[in-house]
Amino acid sequence: MYAVLKSGGKQYKVEEGQVLRLEKLPGDVGSAIKFDQILMIGDGEDIQIGQPLVDGASVEGHIIDQGRAKKIIVFKYKRRKRYRRKLGHRQQFTAIQIDSILTKGKAAPKKAEPEKEAKAPATKKAAPKKAEPEKVEAKEEKAKKAAPKKEDVKEAEMKTTAKKAAPKKAAPKKPAAEKAEVAKKETKKADAEKVEAKKAAPKKAAPKKAAPKKAAPKKPAAKKTTAKKAEPKTQAKKEYMKQFKRLLEN
Repeated sequence: MYAVLKSGGKQYKVEEGQVLRLEKLPGDVGSAIKFDQILMIGDGEDIQIGQPLVDGASVEGHIIDQGRAKKIIVFKYKRRKRYRRKLGHRQQFTAIQIDSILTKGKAAPKKAEPEKEAKAPATKKAAPKKAEPEKVEAKEEKAKKAAPKKEDVKEAEMKTTAKKAAPKKAAPKKPAAEKAEVAKKETKKADAEKVEAKKAAPKKAAPKKAAPKKAAPKKPAAKKTTAKKAEPKTQAKKEYMKQFKRLLEN
């Protein structure tokens, strides 16, 4: 069974035994509290909807705690105005536990809980019965027949140890002269392979020398024209001086 109640401008869906936090309510821890603003009550398929409240319905509970929530930071900022404000806030709350949901002033009848099936006590395992003496004797006789004789076992062990103890024949060692000849042959083969590899390797083409650059022919120096330009001036001066002397003589 559940109910929808109104408190602090908010709506809450509650059930019996539920713990919830509401907006700050007056009262001390442990004191009883009753909610009359019930908007809806539901019990399986039976649903009562208020218009706006359900007549005679209420929810009872008691206060568990009066506290404050975690701190939040309130920061105000306006750009280019040098305006900054920083504040902290902790919202107050009241924690309550729902005790009962009443319809028309009476508590709703509780549904009968299905009976729990009684578990049968675990029976102890029965101890194994002792075998009859006749059966035990028959088993002992079979075991004796199946067991091999000690003498046969000893003979088999002696044979296996003799096989294991037989030393392996050591291979005859080669004389030192033969080893030296073999080493020489191997070195000769290695030298011959190196020579063949050098012959087979293609010779690297010698890098071509860069052709010397031809020197660019020097352009003939431009003839100086300053002397030619100066000659007419000197001739004019000479002629002028001659004419001046003639005038003086006359």
